[in-house]
Amino acid sequence: MPMLQFAPIHSFVDSSFFTKLSDLKLNHLRLDSSRVDILGNTNFRSLQPQQPPSLNLSSSSFESRESYEEALPLRSNFFQQGHVYNVNTIEEFKSTDKAKFLRDAGMEILAHIQDGSALQSTVTPFSVLVFSDLKKYKFYYWLAFPALASEWTYEKQSVDEELINAIQQRDDLPELFLFNGSQIQPLLTLQSTHGSVTHSSSSTLRDITVGFVDTSSIDGVPSWNLRNYLFLLATYGYTRVNVCIHRANPKASFMLRLSLNEASFDPTNVKVTGWERTSQNKLGPKVADLGSLIDPIQLADQAVDLNLKLMKWRIAPELDLDVMKATKCLLLGAGTLGSYVSRALLGWGFRDITLVDNGKVSFSNPVRQPLFEFADCVDGGKPKAEAAAAALKRIFPLANAQGYELEVPMVGHPLTNEATQERDYKTLVDLIEAHDVIFLLMDSRETRWLPTIIGNVKQKIVINAALGFDSYLVMRHGSFRNEETERLGCYFCNDVVAPNDSLTDRTLDQMCTVTRPGVAMIASALAVEVLVSLLQHKDRQYTTNGQTILGAVPHQIRGFLHSFENIKLTTANYPHCSACSVPILQKYEQEGWDFVKTCLNNYKYVEDVSGLTEVQRQAEAAVLAMEELNLSDDDDSEWR
Repeated sequence: MPMLQFAPIHSFVDSSFFTKLSDLKLNHLRLDSSRVDILGNTNFRSLQPQQPPSLNLSSSSFESRESYEEALPLRSNFFQQGHVYNVNTIEEFKSTDKAKFLRDAGMEILAHIQDGSALQSTVTPFSVLVFSDLKKYKFYYWLAFPALASEWTYEKQSVDEELINAIQQRDDLPELFLFNGSQIQPLLTLQSTHGSVTHSSSSTLRDITVGFVDTSSIDGVPSWNLRNYLFLLATYGYTRVNVCIHRANPKASFMLRLSLNEASFDPTNVKVTGWERTSQNKLGPKVADLGSLIDPIQLADQAVDLNLKLMKWRIAPELDLDVMKATKCLLLGAGTLGSYVSRALLGWGFRDITLVDNGKVSFSNPVRQPLFEFADCVDGGKPKAEAAAAALKRIFPLANAQGYELEVPMVGHPLTNEATQERDYKTLVDLIEAHDVIFLLMDSRETRWLPTIIGNVKQKIVINAALGFDSYLVMRHGSFRNEETERLGCYFCNDVVAPNDSLTDRTLDQMCTVTRPGVAMIASALAVEVLVSLLQHKDRQYTTNGQTILGAVPHQIRGFLHSFENIKLTTANYPHCSACSVPILQKYEQEGWDFVKTCLNNYKYVEDVSGLTEVQRQAEAAVLAMEELNLSDDDDSEWR
């Protein structure tokens, strides 16, 4: 009699499988390459003539069996349990001992057969060895269908119609089942009926009739999965097996009378085979290149987060990346600082960035401000904020970048068009209200005054960056709570006068921001890094001297390129500060625009409300007293 042959399984891996696998690797498995349980399915009712068995993998392979079944037609699919091993490097993928990998999988199946647990689980698991190149979206993979070798001769017989009828009346058939007459029984009854699960050469030859739901449509050649079931039966002492090969088309079903070649059967020295062959019928892995298949915008979305998520693999596992993606940032100033800050924010995964500026792009800007180019300067120049927002969306299309052209009302600059300036004020308030973080990146002190007040009243995080020729200041503002407690100072807390008009009557070198070009890059980077560290702290802007997973959360960083030094400083809130003192905050909350309007027309009013006028009076009185004391000492010396 001829030797029984089996049809090898062909795998079909949907791109969604690799998309899900990459997400699992990046966000959950990270450096863990231990195996993950998955499911595959075979639709045995959709087979074409002379088609080998197939196994389908998709994103659903990672779901529970119940969820998987809901998405597929009833009575059409068989599920196969498997494992995926996602190694960390291409070198590890190549150097993995494939023979040992396959044999280890086969020995696990053998152990389940010998201890009887296979009767309740599966003897046909598959394995996927894969390396995921997440930068190039290439996936190198190789499927194995471990089969324990046993030799069987066969005699093809006509099918028993009574058995076929019994099969067709069942909706929940397993892949292999027993026949007791024409009654279908689960494989589990094999152990209880025949007792021993250990093969003995002296055991009597026993016949058994089983049914096998075949996922192959090749004439006379059953599916690869039958091999392990036959090995199980041989291990339990069955050397004569009648197999009813059931196919979706009953006319294609057939009966096999099998006989074990006992001389070659040795459960203690089992040969394992089963690596899938390529379409050229060669042993080797396959490569799935999804870079050309995935939507470029979706590809960019995943790639932007890649480096950030890799931080969590080894360096900072507790880093909270979601907080950055959920934080909305308002940048007041879309010039040199605004350009670099916005790029750094994108690098950290911030998606919501709004820029505010009242200027136009000039020909001197593009070389120092990386969001602009020559085309933005012609015809009078594009509005800076809008051009910057458009550039951010070109860099990353999924960025929610917006630009607003408006002028921030400045203390000490009298009203010239109240209706327009009030409208700008209300827009500014609405923007600050709608964002979580406010960056102060303007050219003058007086433009920072009003946003400092509003940010404090609205309980927002305020980050300030200011430049000198070869120096810079980066600081986060303290935030006022309902109960006045120790809090950090703001940009104006070291001043004993209110900010005033510093823009009028300036020469060209005073009108332009004259700094060493690298200063803005350094200050912008530090401003964003301070924010990121602050967002990792549970108290956010209210912390005075905290530590996070990223280290310190400084209050101020003053840098000097002349000596290449940084100094970290912490200063408390000044009770008479012109921007964050309690009287100023309370007055603003009570009067709103009316208070702002008065301050614009008369900066001395700010000093009156904050108490700086009294501080100045006392200082002048102290100076006068010292002068009188010195004069008195001089008079005494003359009389002597």
